Amino acid sequence: MKNIALIIILLVTVSCKKEIKNTKLVGSVFGTTYAVTYNSEVNYKPQFDSLFAVINNSMSTYQDNSIISKLNENELVEVDDHFITVFEASKTIYEETDGAFDPTIGAVVNAWDFGPKGEIKELDTLKIDWLMRSVGLKQVTRLDKKIVKPKGTFLDFNAIAKGYGVDMIGEYLESRNVNDYLVEIGGEIRTSGINAEKEHGWKVGIESPNFEGEHSILDVVELMDEAMATSGTYRKFKIDKEGKRYAHIIDPKTGFPSRTNLLSISVIHENCMTADAYATAFKAMGLEKVKNFAKDHPELKVYLIFENDNQELETLALNGFPKN
Repeated sequence: MKNIALIIILLVTVSCKKEIKNTKLVGSVFGTTYAVTYNSEVNYKPQFDSLFAVINNSMSTYQDNSIISKLNENELVEVDDHFITVFEASKTIYEETDGAFDPTIGAVVNAWDFGPKGEIKELDTLKIDWLMRSVGLKQVTRLDKKIVKPKGTFLDFNAIAKGYGVDMIGEYLESRNVNDYLVEIGGEIRTSGINAEKEHGWKVGIESPNFEGEHSILDVVELMDEAMATSGTYRKFKIDKEGKRYAHIIDPKTGFPSRTNLLSISVIHENCMTADAYATAFKAMGLEKVKNFAKDHPELKVYLIFENDNQELETLALNGFPKN
């Protein structure tokens, strides 16, 4: 009888075990989409949208009344704590990469028709030299909540602010004791804990570069308590007279396009803001410089997809970047 009673108790316990189901919220922000999956029944979408609005009001170059837009129009304005955090991180990464990451290069990128603004017709060396006078984050300083910059300098945090937004959502969830989550904005990701519904780490796909615009997954990695950002160069490329494809990246030091065979760069770090910025910087640095840089920065796990001399895709994992 005792054994029968024990079996009944076990059966009741198993049948009463609640099936874990994640909450998934999706929407649009920063000119792209977001998806947040987390282990809680609470709908935090209103809070997420409020956070996004605050970040946009601080750093969106697409909003005329944002803090950064007013600064770019040379208005006197105080910056907020979000702006200060991103500005100081940008300064650090600008110095670490010897200017390969530079949030002041936007005007030149636009001039070459690789940015959101219109290209400059009949672009020549004189026009580039004129634009380059205002390039260089070293020319921009912060005095408490005031930013001091040359009049022509155009600040653009699009290459780091998206990762910062990911971190802000993650930190908000943690403040509500939600510790199993995945936050994704436009491909930039932050994870914490596990996917409670699947009972394993968060599985994330790395897209295969495709010049025709098709989408396919090249590799899958499992993340736990890490962030990952990916920067691709293959969506905007040129073909030289020998038929080789090259992504054209604007060199922050010269203002002219430089060829790179790096097609996709994924960076894993403890926070998404840092991963986002380095993934962008590595585009301008090129394969060999990235390999050397990674040796001195073991905190950055790096995965490179590049095209070799035979126009074949190759991959390279650095500093223990996880691969299946």
